[in-house]
Amino acid sequence: MSSTERADLGLALCIITGASRGFGRTVAREVSRLVKPGSVLVLVARSGDDLRALRTELADSEEGRAGLVVECVEADLGQMEGPESVVRASKAALPEVIDHLILVNNAASLGDVSRYAKSFTNMAEVDSYLSLNVSSALCLTASVLQAFPQRPGLRRTVINVSSLCAQQPFPSWVLYCTGKAARAMMFRVLAEEEPDLRVLNYSPGPLDTAMQLVARSETADPSLRKAFSDKFAQGQLLTCEASCAKLMKLLLEDKYTSGAHIDVFDV
Repeated sequence: MSSTERADLGLALCIITGASRGFGRTVAREVSRLVKPGSVLVLVARSGDDLRALRTELADSEEGRAGLVVECVEADLGQMEGPESVVRASKAALPEVIDHLILVNNAASLGDVSRYAKSFTNMAEVDSYLSLNVSSALCLTASVLQAFPQRPGLRRTVINVSSLCAQQPFPSWVLYCTGKAARAMMFRVLAEEEPDLRVLNYSPGPLDTAMQLVARSETADPSLRKAFSDKFAQGQLLTCEASCAKLMKLLLEDKYTSGAHIDVFDV
């Protein structure tokens, strides 16, 4: 461990969206090992059953016996009441003193990748996608920052789980690329506006998840679909655990430029 690397993430309130499966679920597991006893994890997803199963798993772990508090919030962040319910649960579970507020904006959907951009004439369909994948991330982040303002002794970290699609166009992925690009810029602006805030756009890489299965089976663009299939067939997909370890390394070292977009392969 370097001389500047932290040993843990402190006595934390950590809010993780999209925590029921995939990368978000892995982040919850890893964070639970790195926060101090008495810390609170607020797990957010649309699937309450999966969240409760994760809470049971964490409670049965060594970290759970050490005093970790886990709260589940079943919410659709694409609806106005979603962010409100997350803030309400976070305030209710908050210990008397925390020294680290962590918000992991992981919730996202792939969108319809079976079609090309010129087919998206239904504004309501596009608005619905952007509400979940863009608007909710901004509104939740703003609500959390207002609910837990800066004060002496409090670190605040906001993470956007990003993608290569934030920087490169993928044919037939117009919704996903648009959403990821918008979110990346959103958090870059936030970093400029809030110099006391630590903001990270983290791209976890090609993960072996249910979303990747959809990508290699439903992507309209044949070259892109083949590329995804080849990565899977050749064992080139990353596990969520391997990618999450890189994210935890970034958070513990805390050397990144606030607002930066960092890819898993650059860590």
